[in-house]
Amino acid sequence: MKTAIAVLGWIFFLLISGFLFPVAAGSATVVDHEPYGVLLKAHVRNGVVDYKGLKSREAELDRYLDMLASVNSTTLSRDERFAFFINAYNAWTLKLILSGYPGIESIKDLGSIFKSPWKKKISRIDGERVTLDHIEHDILRPTFKDPRVHFAINCAAFSCPPLQSDPFLGATLDEQLDRATRSFINNPERNYLKGHILYVSRIFKWFGEDFNDDIVGFFMRYARADLKEQLEKQKGGIKVKYLPYDWSLNGS
Repeated sequence: MKTAIAVLGWIFFLLISGFLFPVAAGSATVVDHEPYGVLLKAHVRNGVVDYKGLKSREAELDRYLDMLASVNSTTLSRDERFAFFINAYNAWTLKLILSGYPGIESIKDLGSIFKSPWKKKISRIDGERVTLDHIEHDILRPTFKDPRVHFAINCAAFSCPPLQSDPFLGATLDEQLDRATRSFINNPERNYLKGHILYVSRIFKWFGEDFNDDIVGFFMRYARADLKEQLEKQKGGIKVKYLPYDWSLNGS
């Protein structure tokens, strides 16, 4: 009897905390990403992940992933759904890293010659087991058609756009996507102009079609300060070259 009461109490706690079901706000469905945000704030600094600390709180990450698995994404508004899948991709990537931590130096260590880590069916979404590749290439890119997504999702590698310290939210999504994009574009450690050559992340090579094969034009839109001024001065004579990609783990 005591066990049954304890179980019912735990279920009630999950319900009121928003872990089992999304929270309703008026007629719109809003997913509670706050538990994930708590983990990000505690263990992500300037894109560097404290995997050791996160590993000690893996049970909290698991509860968040369980909550995501309970959500019917088709009930979400466009921006809520967009934010949901960005967070799902990033959170499941963290879970994938923790599955091998501390014995790995790169996310690629979790793959094999037969299957990359992005093709493992580890993510539970809408009642199915899907891969990270599925979330990125079958949902995020073709559904939302927004190139800024490439600066929001994180592949756990040093050269990847940094993991944000806050979850993405439907209510602030456009602002968050803009901020992540501007931050990456204007970081001289990731992209820079030297003479007439614009050196950029290989992300722009791999997903050129998402940027309408106009890398310079995209940079012109999001560049700030000196980078924007130099791009405008040399507009029309800029060539693009792609930088090497460092797949080492984005944390310790």
